[in-house]
Amino acid sequence: MPNRVYISFLRMPLLVRILFIALLVFLSFGISIHFLEPETFPTIFDGIWWAIITASTVGYGDYVPQSTLGRLTALILILLGVGFVSSYFGTLAAAAVTKQDAFSEGRIPYKGKGHIIIIGWNERSKELVGKLTNTKYPQMIVLIDETLEANPVKSKFVHFIQGKGHVDETIIKSDIEKADKVLITADRGNDELQADMNSILTLLTIKGLCPQVKCIVEILTAEQVINALRAGADEVIQSNKLTSVFMVNSLHSNGDGVLSNVVHQLQESRLSSSPINEADIGKTFSEICQGMSAKGILLIGIQRGDKTFLNPSHFLPIEEHDQLLIIR
Repeated sequence: MPNRVYISFLRMPLLVRILFIALLVFLSFGISIHFLEPETFPTIFDGIWWAIITASTVGYGDYVPQSTLGRLTALILILLGVGFVSSYFGTLAAAAVTKQDAFSEGRIPYKGKGHIIIIGWNERSKELVGKLTNTKYPQMIVLIDETLEANPVKSKFVHFIQGKGHVDETIIKSDIEKADKVLITADRGNDELQADMNSILTLLTIKGLCPQVKCIVEILTAEQVINALRAGADEVIQSNKLTSVFMVNSLHSNGDGVLSNVVHQLQESRLSSSPINEADIGKTFSEICQGMSAKGILLIGIQRGDKTFLNPSHFLPIEEHDQLLIIR
């Protein structure tokens, strides 16, 4: 039995062990001084109070041993107790620094719900994280990257996890089952095809662990879009296609940068889809547009199944399963 207690004690964290030993020292010397000098230390509590104050080198002087044996006990307590107290606070400080270093270096798992997971650190994700954390009600972000050595964002709303996105252990650390969405960005440091393969592999890992979480994937090559959808992507962003749209617009414009200005405005607004109200079924696009405008919402189109109609005919009737494309 004593052997088991000793083994259990050794398995405790160092900080807890030092604390237990320090408490044992305080109790032993506090009880001892009470029996050695009962007139100076009327109760055991007075003795323990004196032992703690003496060992911590505070020394209020409210209780002072009078006998030679009492003073010898105090001398031993000072030599022994101060060492344990210093060790305890030194270990406590070291543990706090180690914990902070582990948190900054991405070795601490995230515990929470409703967060956004962003995989890959680059200029796109940097811009995105900046915008998400500067809103009125920021949503918690878990950033996963294998190239960073520490959290690149000094924000309490960004939790960094160092590791590869296609490794189960890394994804599990992000509390994937309670996440709201996952964004997988492409690594443009690799060949485009290889970058897409890595993104799809990461997608397969995530969907294998948590099939219900919504995944948005950045794909660079058009040929891999279908593979990303087969792997379970809820939405695919073809960033190269979007870039080419900007280039074509710039080539055919008069250098006024209209498209860039529109996109800049969209950064401050939210483009989203909204289901049609039952009362609006059968109304024309123009009638719905006027109703939205009165609420300060801009209606720009209709999504009907796989088809999207931007600025359709004002007389287009609204059907039951249509989605309204709006800008708030």
